[in-house]
Amino acid sequence: MTDSPTEPKIDKAEADAFQKRMFGLVNDGGLALSVSIGHRTGLYDTMASLPPSTSTEIAEAAGLNERYVREWLGAMVTGGIVDYHPPIGAYSLPAERAASLTRAAGPGNLASLTQFIALLGQVETKIVDCVQNGGGVPYSEYPEFHALMREISGATFDATLIPVTLPLVEGLPEQLEAGIDVADIGCGAGHAVCVMAEAYPKSTFVGFDFSEEAIAMARDEAEEKGLSNASFQVADASQLDGSYQADLVTVFDAVHDQAQPAAMLDSVFRTLKPGGTFLCVDVAASSHVGENIDHLLGPFMYTVSCMHCMSVSLAYEGVGLGAMWGVQKARAMFADAGFVGLEVKKVEGDMINNYYITKRPALPRTTTGATREQ
Repeated sequence: MTDSPTEPKIDKAEADAFQKRMFGLVNDGGLALSVSIGHRTGLYDTMASLPPSTSTEIAEAAGLNERYVREWLGAMVTGGIVDYHPPIGAYSLPAERAASLTRAAGPGNLASLTQFIALLGQVETKIVDCVQNGGGVPYSEYPEFHALMREISGATFDATLIPVTLPLVEGLPEQLEAGIDVADIGCGAGHAVCVMAEAYPKSTFVGFDFSEEAIAMARDEAEEKGLSNASFQVADASQLDGSYQADLVTVFDAVHDQAQPAAMLDSVFRTLKPGGTFLCVDVAASSHVGENIDHLLGPFMYTVSCMHCMSVSLAYEGVGLGAMWGVQKARAMFADAGFVGLEVKKVEGDMINNYYITKRPALPRTTTGATREQ
């Protein structure tokens, strides 16, 4: 008779600590959904302007249903977000917390990120099927994605694109003032293009994106603002033929979820005039998971990648690069595409992204990606 295998010894203290962490995870998962509700309904914006108030007073000020507001406040109090004052049955949102929860915080409004939890929850069953059988989930299964990205990236573009991001490229604001040709590839809903076109009326801007829905949103904004120097085209970012030539190409958080990111970088190269500049903003991370253990948003970004960025790429028979492709992989891919002089910069207040600045050489590229003299 064979002896049964010896059961592994368990460190009771470690097991108890991990169980406590799991309770915290479940609580915070539920809390994230409630934070999203608070953001979407404007409850944080309302509470930030109120003294300690009852649920009735808060609901009236926000124009919302009191019973739902009261239950939501229960989640906020037990989650340590809102303070409760028992003697008067009132609730308050401290200014120190409002600084990360209200629209007045601009890019610092982290409550907006919690909307991804509900969005990704809608496709969880489909992702489970992909984990079991392979494949991917296409863009069409994320109907709110472009609107959500427009909201989140829009706050950053409004606050930093003109005064902070573009000046990272030496002399670029002056060139834009004088008038140059700009392409934004993978432009999404086009807000970045509209912000730049409004600031620099002598320059010409064209946005390219695969999504007809996103391009429609972009055209609506440009028309609403009367931007005759901004236009948009539905196009596969990996298939641009270079018929539009730009002095500057921008790509904002769009390389990592492409079906064929290397082909997209080739499109960028073809679109740039010789000597032109490529400004690429994408997730700041290492290409090695062991170096991302202390990443401030590591679990969140890997989850978003698994449930959206990687999956949409695989849905179109792509390579599934993923959001956490990392700086090492980025350096290698830019070099393979023929770009030179890469700089990697950071912007204060943007904890998510790296800012890659590189150029198409003035000399032609050989088949190996190196440059050669004519």
